[in-house]
Amino acid sequence: MRKLNINNILTIVMAISMTMVFSCKNNFKEVQKIGISENEPIGEAENIHLKYTDSGKVKVILKSDKMLDFTNRNFPYREFTEGIFLELFGEGGERNVIISDYAVLYLKTDLIDLQGNVKIAMHSKDTLFAQQLYFDQGKEWLFTNKPVTFRTGQDLIHGNGFDSNRDFTNAEVLEITGIITLDE
Repeated sequence: MRKLNINNILTIVMAISMTMVFSCKNNFKEVQKIGISENEPIGEAENIHLKYTDSGKVKVILKSDKMLDFTNRNFPYREFTEGIFLELFGEGGERNVIISDYAVLYLKTDLIDLQGNVKIAMHSKDTLFAQQLYFDQGKEWLFTNKPVTFRTGQDLIHGNGFDSNRDFTNAEVLEITGIITLDE
């Protein structure tokens, strides 16, 4: 009788153990999310000063007081809540500057959304002022449908929209509301 009870107990223990083994699934990603709210960034950086070089030459300098990293989301992005200061250097050393009060880099679409006092100053002295501007990194294209002011040569052009390649060699102010020619 004692032998029968031990066999029954062993059978029950084995059945429970096997059930536990086969009911486990690989949920490592779920375990990683424990303790991280979906509304919270996965990382924060302050006082960023990033230099990107290629072949020993500085190509880009990015400065920002604060960046929040939301790459833990289904649509990952990085948010620069206190704005950006970006310097881009061309092959001949020409310097272009981009400034905005706020910026978001969407990683899946390669789109940058610049907002608040956006200013792009080109080495050619062309300057664009806008409240919001998008930059498609893949197509290297700038665009907005918000009010802009574009200074090119002696002309100050006001309009509701802007479309251009990254070098402003194909720049167009849309829905022009006024042109002022400045004396130099």
